[in-house]
Amino acid sequence: MKTFFNLIQEVQKPGLCHRCGGCVTFCTAINYGALKIDDDGKPCYGEIEKCIECGLCYVICPEIDELEEEIRRRAAWSEPMGRVIETAVMRTTDAALLGRATDGGVVTALLLHLFDRGRIDGAIVTKQVGPFQRAPYLATSREEILSAAGFFFDTSHGMKQFSEQYMTYSSIEEFDPMIKKGLKRVALVGTPCQINSVRRMQALELLPADSIKICLGLFCSGNFVFGAQERAKLAKLGGFSWDDVRKVNIKDVLMLHLSSGDIKRIELEDLFSIRRYACQFCADYANEYADISFGGIGAPEGWTTVIARTPLGRGSLADGKCAGIIEEYNYQDNPSYVTDASNQVRTWSAKKKKSARHTRRGLSGGPVAFNV
Repeated sequence: MKTFFNLIQEVQKPGLCHRCGGCVTFCTAINYGALKIDDDGKPCYGEIEKCIECGLCYVICPEIDELEEEIRRRAAWSEPMGRVIETAVMRTTDAALLGRATDGGVVTALLLHLFDRGRIDGAIVTKQVGPFQRAPYLATSREEILSAAGFFFDTSHGMKQFSEQYMTYSSIEEFDPMIKKGLKRVALVGTPCQINSVRRMQALELLPADSIKICLGLFCSGNFVFGAQERAKLAKLGGFSWDDVRKVNIKDVLMLHLSSGDIKRIELEDLFSIRRYACQFCADYANEYADISFGGIGAPEGWTTVIARTPLGRGSLADGKCAGIIEEYNYQDNPSYVTDASNQVRTWSAKKKKSARHTRRGLSGGPVAFNV
């Protein structure tokens, strides 16, 4: 039986830990709480004497392949980038929400609709807590969901606390507060590694992952270290001042929206030097295990590319469209727009898989590389 000690040897030491926090989440919520998140967002032993060596922290790690076939089967996964039921280019019909959204505001609009309809009791969202920091938390009101609209460029280690204290700067560490609140229907907005970990918990029918009723996945080029030195480097590279930046967005380039209305663009290749080390080994760009995947790639400014991957995801989108809270791009203006958007997502997905294959060749032994 492999335990957290093996995770340290096989995942952390080679630099493969994505800091999704699945291992700490389960241990804290269900077992004795032997694990914790350190100050750098990395899982570690808190009180090793509490470890009962159940081995579950090991198998739910996204870098371990023991459950890969099972979660693929459950997700009806297929080449080249997971199950795709429907692809669309959409945006919210709420002008105020659209003005503060990263792309088309579809994620926030859909969360609000599900909440208003009584489909969910809350949602894990990400809220700005500083100029370059964001803090995920369990939003249980419309106001809390709305406050998370928009994208703030920082390093995301995942979800630390599944509560109002919930910090992206660590991981999906604590589901325990959710249990205490008695919430049984929660939406999770997450990166590929975070949703992958939750899917593994669900495959094993581990509590409290059954309370996650819908997973909304974000396209992910990687997470970035964004300290003072990195900000200064980008400002010099792009020829702008951070005091003038109003909004940040990532599509096929980093887009910095200035107060003047100008947009500065920086190629993603120029950001790879500040990308978190483990992200170079990740092969999932399009969030292949989500119910719905979202991102700005392939969509015009102010719109979102949306991929429904499960019947639940497709039904949720259809309900939102029928209610008039989201709208589709007028494809009569460009009949090939959805196809073009889909092809762009495929291109970026293939690029990330190829890059992950290349970087993993430098590893000797260690976990099996999948989805590449």
